[in-house]
Amino acid sequence: MRLYLDYSATTPPRAEAIERMQWVLSHAWGNPSSIHWWGEKAAEVLEEARYQVAHLLGADPTAIVFTSGGTESDNLALLGMAQGYDRPQHLIISSVEHSAIEASATFLETQGWQVTRLAVDRDGLVSPETLAAAIQPNTVLVSIIYGQNEVGTLQPIASLAAVARAQGVLFHTDAVQLAGRVPLNVDTLGVDLLSLSSHKLYGPQGVGALYVRPGVKLVAVQRGGGQEQTLRSGTQGVATIAGFGIAAALAVQELEIEQPRLQSLRDRLRNQLDTTPYLVWTGAQEQRLPHHLSFCIDHPQQKPVNGKTIVRQLNLASIGISSGSACSSGQTQPSRILRAMGYSDRLALSSLRISFGKPTRLLDVDWVAQVIPQIVERAIEMET
Repeated sequence: MRLYLDYSATTPPRAEAIERMQWVLSHAWGNPSSIHWWGEKAAEVLEEARYQVAHLLGADPTAIVFTSGGTESDNLALLGMAQGYDRPQHLIISSVEHSAIEASATFLETQGWQVTRLAVDRDGLVSPETLAAAIQPNTVLVSIIYGQNEVGTLQPIASLAAVARAQGVLFHTDAVQLAGRVPLNVDTLGVDLLSLSSHKLYGPQGVGALYVRPGVKLVAVQRGGGQEQTLRSGTQGVATIAGFGIAAALAVQELEIEQPRLQSLRDRLRNQLDTTPYLVWTGAQEQRLPHHLSFCIDHPQQKPVNGKTIVRQLNLASIGISSGSACSSGQTQPSRILRAMGYSDRLALSSLRISFGKPTRLLDVDWVAQVIPQIVERAIEMET
């Protein structure tokens, strides 16, 4: 039996989404920009999906811009905003952002923009007071990740957005990890921009969306035929967008049951692993994604335990989880996120993440709770 527990990385497209994509590829394959019957049929499918994704957010369908995924949505939010200014301004992000935001902000710094990276506490939380103190007269955008993909912490987005709004500053959040797991409403949150990714909620890979509050002005990052309200040129992938729409619609229907179910699985495993020697939980334990657990391995008398070692050992046991440490040019590096949260390089090197999904059952949790302590012990012995 193979057990997949890496649903924060990607989810399997659900059967309903696949069926919808197959139908579109056979019956609505036209170019949605064309004005003949074939184009109109594709355009109808496109707009139905736009409505379904908008409903997931409690948004107006005209505020949804389809993209290739969360990374492009994040890039469009930051770079599209920046290109609307004649001279560099000030941008605020957190120190625990997804790489799509961190890399975009770093690029803007090379263009003369001033970027403030807000410090977080040991749980990875940004305080509204810290944000308020960082806002300057030339601050034009704040971008704070909603659900941190590596450590699972949920930020107080409504409170943070209110701080920005009170100063007339736009607010963006990357909500990729939350869609289909936690209720999302753009008006309740008070955000101006919000990023989504289809493959994190059982839709196809290669498609996502950016919510753009009406009245917010962005400049297109790529040039072309002016599709998606001129913000994302290129013929839309109607089939994948349709699959995204179905996945979003079903997520809305199932959320009331799925959120507490995932949280129950998460808490069950955490309780069972609580007595595992050398295991250190990371991220906020209360303000947390319902499907997500993360931890480090701390054995002070041994060499640092590499999280990837444990991932490989679990893979041999047919269990799939992920390590938070990044690999660059063959060199394993400590987790940037954990270092920002105040963890030592030793601990940040051993970060691990387990994430649950729709197929996960109680017996899966109980099985992995038996296996992980054995794998951790073996990994420590290997480092001896």
